[in-house]
Amino acid sequence: MLKCLAHLQTRHFAPHSILAKRSIRNMASNTVGTITSSLSKLGIEPPAAEPASFPEANAVDLMRNYITDELHRLSSIDKSIIYPALDTPSTLDKGDLIVPLPRLRLKGVNPKEKAVEWAAAFEKGKLLSEVKAEGPFLQFFFSTSVLFNVVIKDSLTRTTEYGALPLGKGKKVVIEFSSPNIAKPFHAGHLRSTIIGGFLSKLYEKEGWEVSKLNYLGDWGKQFGLLAIGFQRYGSEEELVKNPINHLFEVYVRINQDVAAEGPDAVGGVNDQAKHYFKRMEDGDEEALVLWRRFRDYSIEKYIDTYARLNIVYDKYAGESLVSKQKMKEVVQIFNEKGLIHEDKGAKLIDLTKFNKKLGKTLVEKSDGTSIYLTRDVGEAIARYETYKFDKMIYVIASQQDLHTAQFFEILKQMGFEWANRLEHVNFGMVLGMSTRKGTVVFLDNILEETKEKMHEVMKKNEDKYAQIEDPEKVADLVGISAVMIQDMQSKRINNYEFKWDRMTSFEGDTGPYLQYAHSRLSSVQRKSGIPNEKLTEADLSLLTEPCAGNLIRILAQYPDILRRAMTTHEPSTIVTYLFNLTHVVSQCYDILWVAGQEEKLATARLALYASAKQVLYNGMTLLGLTPVERM
Repeated sequence: MLKCLAHLQTRHFAPHSILAKRSIRNMASNTVGTITSSLSKLGIEPPAAEPASFPEANAVDLMRNYITDELHRLSSIDKSIIYPALDTPSTLDKGDLIVPLPRLRLKGVNPKEKAVEWAAAFEKGKLLSEVKAEGPFLQFFFSTSVLFNVVIKDSLTRTTEYGALPLGKGKKVVIEFSSPNIAKPFHAGHLRSTIIGGFLSKLYEKEGWEVSKLNYLGDWGKQFGLLAIGFQRYGSEEELVKNPINHLFEVYVRINQDVAAEGPDAVGGVNDQAKHYFKRMEDGDEEALVLWRRFRDYSIEKYIDTYARLNIVYDKYAGESLVSKQKMKEVVQIFNEKGLIHEDKGAKLIDLTKFNKKLGKTLVEKSDGTSIYLTRDVGEAIARYETYKFDKMIYVIASQQDLHTAQFFEILKQMGFEWANRLEHVNFGMVLGMSTRKGTVVFLDNILEETKEKMHEVMKKNEDKYAQIEDPEKVADLVGISAVMIQDMQSKRINNYEFKWDRMTSFEGDTGPYLQYAHSRLSSVQRKSGIPNEKLTEADLSLLTEPCAGNLIRILAQYPDILRRAMTTHEPSTIVTYLFNLTHVVSQCYDILWVAGQEEKLATARLALYASAKQVLYNGMTLLGLTPVERM
């Protein structure tokens, strides 16, 4: 595969392949009803739709409805019990849907015997090819001839909207993610929140929600007093203008070394000076704020470039500093009205143990009257609800902050806000082995440059082919970014991992570059065929008879369900695992389903299947925030 990287070129997007921002609720009328139209041509009357099913957008839901009807006819069990009991098995050999009979609440019967009885009596109709009893399970196998006609035409008609379901129609979600501290470079640890949040934003949009993406910057607090003192000691105006983020980071590391040398409690030391400086900021001292504003503006300017490389654009750059003093006063007033606060040596605390023993006590205002970030978080949440009237607000924050987030949510609940139960914390494990204060951080820009250069070196090994690449720097960057992002998203988000360069730059096995290669190879098959796209939706799909073609269409049919499952798990790995499964099945087909050199009707049918696979792979990759390449 790596030899083929020398052919890499950036993807030239066809108009229909541009990632659509519109949700399924805004689909043009000609993209709705594809499944019904396909069934009509096959002489099949679709069954009545069960609640929470979307047979117009999901072939598996179509089958669920049919199986539910038939099982109800055989057993008289209520459909509301049957439908949610239908599950997707782990492998294709176990069927496309499966039901464990004990979940149907049977009484006084042997589930194994009943499975055999019902399998024999089940009316398969035109939608199912087989119904099998396996112990206490019923296994249902879909008719691949129906799937070919339904899934291929649906995916090639709806293109980037294939897989989308109107789960969130009419609902609003606010997603806060990434949220780095300003004046510090974007490091590998920030990557996790960023790509998980970016993925969730795209997923919720695809599933019909109105999404507002917020970056809640860490731009307030004593550390900015510390940075200001550090800049006064070690700062350079020339370096600040030339390379602001890296220079501010160097200053931050040096001033923290001074704190360590003199001790954090040294009277009149750096820490005291930093506290005094931040108090000036809190009091609105314009001289103190001018320097802070420059730090903030430079940081956002740099972050925008970094996010663009990851295909992320925010609706708003918020921040702790933007929480108004009036809102903070309102928060403290409600604390007092609800009897939540008690004082200890001038500091104000809330004892949450009376509501949940695990939450302990938490500080909400320091003895010198300065606010802390928990109180600002509360004020910001209230302001957001007033602004967005959200149905859900998701905070993508590391598991290291589990306690803080739980305290924050509980405080809002005890303040009497009914919408507090609409808040959700999507947590994730840490990238271990890095510390900003110690200067041992690995910056994301360095990671992306390193992976790009490694890919570039591979491409240069074939001089003739390298000379044909239109924009090798851009291509190397796209594939390098894929490598970094997929290695992070492959496992469960809650897992910690230790940062290692070889992990970030590995291109062997199931990796981001492998997905890019799979997409480019499908593109090559389509490009070399010479068959125009408009012929694909009219292909004679009855010519697809090989078992590997059947396996591929069964995988493609699962995609809408995979998105729905990801909405439940909030796991990028759900999509990543599916895409690797899909590309493995596609790879198995190449030696059997030849397009080149075949009679035109057969070539067109096979190409339609490959084009459907390419569309689904493209949809999944862009959902993860990747930019698929056309040539490799």
